[in-house]
Amino acid sequence: MLLNIEHQTQYIYSEAAQYTIQQLRLTPRDGMGQQVKHWEIKVNGLGDAFEDTYGNLTHTLVIDQPHHELLISVAGEIETGLENLATNQPLPVALYLREFPLTQADAAMAAFARQFAHASLPDMMHALRDKMHYIKGATQVNTPAAEAFRLGKGVCQDHAHAFIGCCRSLGLPARYVSGYLFTEDGSLMQTHAWVDVWQNEQWLGLDVSNGMLTNETHVRLAVGLDYRSASPVTGTRIGGGMEGMSSMVSVNQSALTHEQRQRHHDQLYQQALSAQQ
Repeated sequence: MLLNIEHQTQYIYSEAAQYTIQQLRLTPRDGMGQQVKHWEIKVNGLGDAFEDTYGNLTHTLVIDQPHHELLISVAGEIETGLENLATNQPLPVALYLREFPLTQADAAMAAFARQFAHASLPDMMHALRDKMHYIKGATQVNTPAAEAFRLGKGVCQDHAHAFIGCCRSLGLPARYVSGYLFTEDGSLMQTHAWVDVWQNEQWLGLDVSNGMLTNETHVRLAVGLDYRSASPVTGTRIGGGMEGMSSMVSVNQSALTHEQRQRHHDQLYQQALSAQQ
């Protein structure tokens, strides 16, 4: 499947920001069934690409002049559904057994996981999805897996963190994956998250939120131990007052028209203004 992707992140500040630094994990790599045809990041202050600890292509963005806005735009074309192309594996697989606050399994999660010690990973995935309903706004980006599991609700990030915690409690290396998902109706206008689990000497991708194994509709951006190490954009700033931020993703089998792109940009800007309130 040939997918055209456009992803914009808009920041608006109530006062001039004096300095911004961000790490951008916004560049997909070849491997795991996908091949990058072309890819471009548009933003002022972008440094050269480098490979981070987990093998992700990463850029450092630095703006050291006063600014009231920041727009990060990426666009490209990815072919998916290919044979499992070789992928970079810079770290020992056992590293993905390490526990971190966002993925730490508490007693309740560990007990839940033990029920599936001799079952298939999809069985545990479906059971977790039934237990944790997909509800936006119920959690935050820093909500630990154990809390989301107790609440019984969250979004793709929470599903990924909880599933990772369950897998690691069973001694299965698991990692967080950030990326994009193609939907026929174009309903997902944000980045997505799922899990890779090391089994039978290879990574198996499981999309807990959608109750499916990853396939040609998934495009990988970055991997890590949790959201923080695989997030598409992380950083900080000096000054700026109140911040409004909005992000929008388009994943289609054909490129957006100029009119569609302009409508998306206008909507993105208004959402960022609203978020500033």
